[in-house]
Amino acid sequence: MKSKTMQLLLALASVAVSSASISSAFTFAGGQKSNGGNPLSGTSWQLVKFQGPDERTFTPDDKSKYTIEFGSNGRVVARVDCNRASSTWKSTAKGELKFGSWSRTTAKCGAGSLHNQIVTEGAAVNNFVIKDGHLFLSGMAAGGYYELEPMPATKR
Repeated sequence: MKSKTMQLLLALASVAVSSASISSAFTFAGGQKSNGGNPLSGTSWQLVKFQGPDERTFTPDDKSKYTIEFGSNGRVVARVDCNRASSTWKSTAKGELKFGSWSRTTAKCGAGSLHNQIVTEGAAVNNFVIKDGHLFLSGMAAGGYYELEPMPATKR
């Protein structure tokens, strides 16, 4: 009987240590932890670059025109140059990311815009990782990824 109690205590201690490790892995830029233990919840990001499936890299002329905000309520809003979009979102500790259907405005953006590229490729994003304070979104069938950095506090 004592051996079963000891095994149970060891198992509980192992779960507690694992949970603490997972929680600390989800610390993002500025040392803040996101709401609800989810690393994306309550965070706001702006685009640094997009690397397409052909390995060409695209950088925005103005990072603040390409943003995504993950609400702690399961809603996400994005700005893609001259358009806005919103949806629902969920993620797992394994780095899986799922969006609901998007509603968005459809204005025609000016020359040099990354709008069409992002809207075409971005719908297929289904993975994320936060590394060195940057958010990387990937999972498109053809390849490629987005690199985003935290939005400055004054722009949130």
